[in-house]
Amino acid sequence: MDRITDKIANLAKALNKPVVGSDSYTDYKTLRATYEAQANKEVSALQQRTKKARVEAIHGRSDLNPKWTFGNLIEDSEDVIEAVSIAQSFIAAHDDPSWRASGSHMMIFYGDYGRGKSHIAGAIAHQLIDQYEISVLYRQLSTLQEMRYFSYDFNAQDNIGQKFREATEELLNVDLLILDEVCVNETVLKKNAQSWLGNVLRQRLVNKKNCILITNHNLTELERALGRYCFESIKEYDTYKVKFSGPSRRSNLYQDDTDQTTSSQHSYQPNQVK
Repeated sequence: MDRITDKIANLAKALNKPVVGSDSYTDYKTLRATYEAQANKEVSALQQRTKKARVEAIHGRSDLNPKWTFGNLIEDSEDVIEAVSIAQSFIAAHDDPSWRASGSHMMIFYGDYGRGKSHIAGAIAHQLIDQYEISVLYRQLSTLQEMRYFSYDFNAQDNIGQKFREATEELLNVDLLILDEVCVNETVLKKNAQSWLGNVLRQRLVNKKNCILITNHNLTELERALGRYCFESIKEYDTYKVKFSGPSRRSNLYQDDTDQTTSSQHSYQPNQVK
């Protein structure tokens, strides 16, 4: 009686197909393992493509500067080196589910202009998105205040009221909220602005959402500018305070001191009294 392999060989010859030798026979277990490995590989590739799409979508909604990464950061002063160390510890803490579930965490970056505050905050956000798919929203507080102000124009035709309500909903629900230029050029926020911001921070606290506040004020000035109600909201968070005191990283518009002196002597000065 012909073996099954002989029958297969005869059938292959009748169909003018190449004859597979008996030495190439693969048993069921091996064949199943091969197919499972291939299926797992395809599933893994699909998961990677899906995650990449999700991460790109989060980046797209975050409104972050794509250049704000740790790779683009120059660690040229002690304050930046210390800030990066704190930032990396904050990022690494997200590996611990109990830490993430323990409550709300806030980082306050304060210092003069051009010290790298926004850059490091953005770098934290980019890494959290890439590693943990943390949803992030970057906003300047002054922009939100302007939107809030215009939302009271009931004669507006641009649906600004609805846009502001949607923006506020996003402020409350995003995993990490970065508020930049907090109280910039303002000694004290108006009372209604203090109440609004304080309510946003308190609601995020209840929802166990994290925040990064960036300001040019020192902490005493910040407390005065935000008002007691709003600042008390901040105190409820597990807070990390990071001071930036190094040199400005922004290039000078003047090439040297001579250019600056010459420019100040001969350039046009507005509102001069002749």
